[in-house]
Amino acid sequence: MKGIVSICCFVSLLLLQATGVEEVDVPSTLRDKSHIEETLRLATDDKSGDYAAALQRLRKIYHSAIKPMEQAYKYNELRQHEISDGEITSKPMVLFLGPWSVGKSSMINYLLGLQNSPYQLYTGAEPTTSEFTVIMHGEKIRSVEGIVMAADSSRSFSPLEKFGQNFLEKLIGIEMPHKLLERVTFVDTPGIIENRKQQERGYPFNDVCQWFIDRADLIFVVFDPTKLDVGLELEMLFRQLKGRESQIRIILNKADNLATQDLMRVYGALFWSLAPLINVTEPPRVYVSSFWPYDYAPDTSRELFKREEISLLEDLNQVIENRLENKIAFIRQHGIRVRIHGLLVDRYVQTFNEKMSYFSDPELVFKEIVDEPDKYYIFKSILAKTNVSKFDLPNRDAYRDFFGINPIANFKPLSAQCSYMGGCLLAKIEKAITDELPALLSSINSDKQPGLSNCEVTGCGEKPKNRYRKN
Repeated sequence: MKGIVSICCFVSLLLLQATGVEEVDVPSTLRDKSHIEETLRLATDDKSGDYAAALQRLRKIYHSAIKPMEQAYKYNELRQHEISDGEITSKPMVLFLGPWSVGKSSMINYLLGLQNSPYQLYTGAEPTTSEFTVIMHGEKIRSVEGIVMAADSSRSFSPLEKFGQNFLEKLIGIEMPHKLLERVTFVDTPGIIENRKQQERGYPFNDVCQWFIDRADLIFVVFDPTKLDVGLELEMLFRQLKGRESQIRIILNKADNLATQDLMRVYGALFWSLAPLINVTEPPRVYVSSFWPYDYAPDTSRELFKREEISLLEDLNQVIENRLENKIAFIRQHGIRVRIHGLLVDRYVQTFNEKMSYFSDPELVFKEIVDEPDKYYIFKSILAKTNVSKFDLPNRDAYRDFFGINPIANFKPLSAQCSYMGGCLLAKIEKAITDELPALLSSINSDKQPGLSNCEVTGCGEKPKNRYRKN
């Protein structure tokens, strides 16, 4: 299959050369951008007061009901994903990925109107972006060093310190006052260069990409009609995107460089190249246009390109409009996973206590339980006694590793995790999952005050209307 893909891409490149596609001079005519502000509704009020109140309520629910069980049963050491206040209050993140010089930076410049300004992202025909650049809202235009971003606990980037100082030197933030950045954060990434080894970058490039992929609300994978070849690094990137297909949007950029017939052939070549990498029933949406500030090339399908651009902006606006609902649903899903983890650890503890006797060797007894959990009905008992889906259960092998660094003696059963003033951990997290978070979501959907928690007003017990899948 790889050989067929390579031949197909080679043929598409020959086609472009045969049709005389060459590097064109930058046109001087700027295109009309009024549709960007109109589609993204940048002129409307954002109801920031209601949004801040709902986030504050969400943060309180997380800290009072979910985080205590996280800490008691060391959930972070199982999933390696600790939710910070910065992540709860962060804006939706839009991530730009793809080969070098396909127009990722130009697209950001276009959406934010940065062309010909001192802070426009540098673009060119050669690989130009070597840093991970985070473009975010600020009261004034300024750049922020990566070490400062990682040290600031109010931001959501402090976990990036684990990738080392070499990476932090390749991380830069740009703050600026902009209506769109009040609602979303853009992340521009270094272009993929197939002949470059990871060690040449000086930091774990794929691991850093995975960190941003795990937290992105929308992922734009950008391609150039002349750069459709799929190499090892691009294959690795799409493997990292598994499970995030609903957030992926494919962009065939610089489409006005081709005649309509050639564009159709390249579009087919792109699908053929990506088919082995995206193994889903419904493939990601593909947008075909030219995303930069200048007017479309003459004698091209400008009406089609503009409709595609508006469609992409509507997609982006949908993510912005649903940002609060998505955040609540994500925290609720996280709470469900924490609850399942707590129930499983509790079951391991109970089984261990039941099997122990005065003459037993604790290490041998627990090793047998961890190695053969099905023998002791560890996972089946959770399904039988609680409303847990079998599809939400974690991998059994993960607990062998988990208990390898966390001795069973470090944990108390759930029945002992209660206090007179604070209540029981299990009761609090179940109330948050079944009542408080659905009530908060319901209050937002019905345009009611998000701070209210009265069940008669908000309808406690309703299921979230917008399930937001995040791994």
